[in-house]
Amino acid sequence: MGCDGGTIPKRHELVKGPKKVEKVDKSAELAAKWKYCALSQEKLRRPIVACELGRLYNKDAIIEYLLDKTAERPNSEAVTHIRGIKDIKELNLTDNPEWEGEGRNAKGDRYDEIYCGMFICPVVGLEMNGKHRFCYLQTCGCVFSDRALKEVKTEICHKCGDPFKDEDIVVLNGTKEEIQKLKVKMEERRAKTKTKKSKKSKAAEAVSTPAETKEEVQPPPVNVTGRKSQENGEENSQSDVAGPSGASSSSKGSTKRSIQDMEGKSEAFKSLFTTHSSAKRSKDQLSNWVTHTPYHF
Repeated sequence: MGCDGGTIPKRHELVKGPKKVEKVDKSAELAAKWKYCALSQEKLRRPIVACELGRLYNKDAIIEYLLDKTAERPNSEAVTHIRGIKDIKELNLTDNPEWEGEGRNAKGDRYDEIYCGMFICPVVGLEMNGKHRFCYLQTCGCVFSDRALKEVKTEICHKCGDPFKDEDIVVLNGTKEEIQKLKVKMEERRAKTKTKKSKKSKAAEAVSTPAETKEEVQPPPVNVTGRKSQENGEENSQSDVAGPSGASSSSKGSTKRSIQDMEGKSEAFKSLFTTHSSAKRSKDQLSNWVTHTPYHF
């Protein structure tokens, strides 16, 4: 039953059984979610932002994606729901005093704690390493552990003091069920914003276009013809010319009448106007036109 060289095969070498399902290392999975950007797979560094589904990104990676969405990226599916810079929120994180950086175990002479997080909860002090559930507020971006929000119930942020509601709490790196709930909330929120924008646009259009009103009948404007006299006597004379209907002599269809033809007026009154014979001059009395240059224009 031996092979060449006297070796004896074992059972697992001859009989092929079902393949074992490869299990993902939990520590590696947690490190990928909480220490690396979900888009560029680079290590998280400030400024750190989060989307409405609770994923962590580097802000520069998101800006590059928004500037050029056509570029090929390995994890572009994780950011398809991000339409603009308003769909992300910059996080207000609290540094962990025990975090010494990436080069703390460069010599290899000390124990490397893989579960040591860069940030902690400012209320309870739990490390943000994936073992504990963390949330952030969409109003201010402050990050807290879920235990702190449950134990100290309040409507004001523990760190900055801004008010918030239960709807503003977003779970960071939640389970599939939690992500699905966040998707439903995100769609509802965006639908509400669309309806608000449409109402505002309609209201703006209504304000810009004047409302339809009934046309008011206005009297036609009276075109005053003739020369304006400096004396009040001319006005009195025009009022005397008006007919029985009360219309003025300057209205349409009326005939003009000279003051000199009026019989009831005295000669002294008629001499006040330029139409009188005394106002007319002969050619000898008229002066010549004198200019300062010999050129006539």
